Amino acid sequence: MPATNPRATRTRMHYGNRLKLGLFAANCSSGRTATTVDERWPATWRDNLALAQQADDAGIDFLLPIGRWKGYGGSTDYEGTTFETLTWAAGLLGATKRITVFGTVHAPLFHPVIAAKQIVTADHIGEGRFGLNLVCGWNEDEFEMFGIEQKGHEDRYAHGDEWLRAMRLLWSDTEDADFEGRSFHLRRVRGKPKPWGGTEPLIMNAGASPRGQEFAIRNCDANFTSIRTAEFDERTGVMVPDLDRAVATAQSIRSRAAALGREIGVFSRAEIYCRPTQEEAFAYYRHAAVENADWGAVEGQLAIFGVKDDGSPEFEARKQHHVRGFPIIGDPDRVAGVLAEVNAAGFDGLAISFVNYLNELPYFRAEVLPRLAAAGLRATPP
Repeated sequence: MPATNPRATRTRMHYGNRLKLGLFAANCSSGRTATTVDERWPATWRDNLALAQQADDAGIDFLLPIGRWKGYGGSTDYEGTTFETLTWAAGLLGATKRITVFGTVHAPLFHPVIAAKQIVTADHIGEGRFGLNLVCGWNEDEFEMFGIEQKGHEDRYAHGDEWLRAMRLLWSDTEDADFEGRSFHLRRVRGKPKPWGGTEPLIMNAGASPRGQEFAIRNCDANFTSIRTAEFDERTGVMVPDLDRAVATAQSIRSRAAALGREIGVFSRAEIYCRPTQEEAFAYYRHAAVENADWGAVEGQLAIFGVKDDGSPEFEARKQHHVRGFPIIGDPDRVAGVLAEVNAAGFDGLAISFVNYLNELPYFRAEVLPRLAAAGLRATPP
């Protein structure tokens, strides 16, 4: 019989760190950097396995994959080579001990009866370390591969709510129950085994619109939202996060959850460029993310948002802003300092990425994590 696994352990993850750190998008080629540099992330299975074990040893809290079915083109076909995330998570959970591993599921593409069984299987492999990143809709170009039409903005969250209710019915103690909704008409459903330890997996959602945030607040344990850059010095690489907006975002999400009697974590993402000096870090950022950016892939991403190349200065500025993301660039003191500022702004954690995760995580582990532990934001892993 599985050991008791209280719900609090799920939401706190293994270490209960005040600032939780995860690795984002390692299941995708090039990770989160649309770059043509030779050392860009290849995302082979061997690399993912080695990275997961290295991250587990370093005390990293979670691994968060992107559910990607089709690349963005460009000379590298950015994020064109990817692992399906539920089977990826199951493999990594079997090879690690403490780290939480998410699977990213597009609700319109996975039937809840099948997904419930897949998720429980991964959850038992990891003995309660599986997390679900639920996506209600995203890339219409990918959905065409499945012959599925993207739902309208309101309808996709209504569908996601119904999908999750059906999933939770299968996870409950109820057996041979019927489920009647707009999208699903299920008869005599049952699912065994139940999630590990009698508690459902940690559930995250990245809804950013008011409707998307409402869905996350009502249904999920964590909302994944963006942090914007208030100032960015293109000459020195000094980036200042828009903390006023970040504080307002985090407070709004939490207060709306509290009004419903719920607690919710607030997470975001960042791209890390950490070197012994600010000059070295910024030089590498310029080299990898700007001078050798895969601009064709960036334009492919923007096209999904309906932003077309019209030759205007505004389009060029949008390209530069899009490829930048939320970079944290600097020496270990600066990187640790920005991470601490983000946590102080009300964010429970960040999903971070590197140009090459295996090459760069050791330095981050050796130099940045001890600074965060000294500041009381993270435990020192065994």
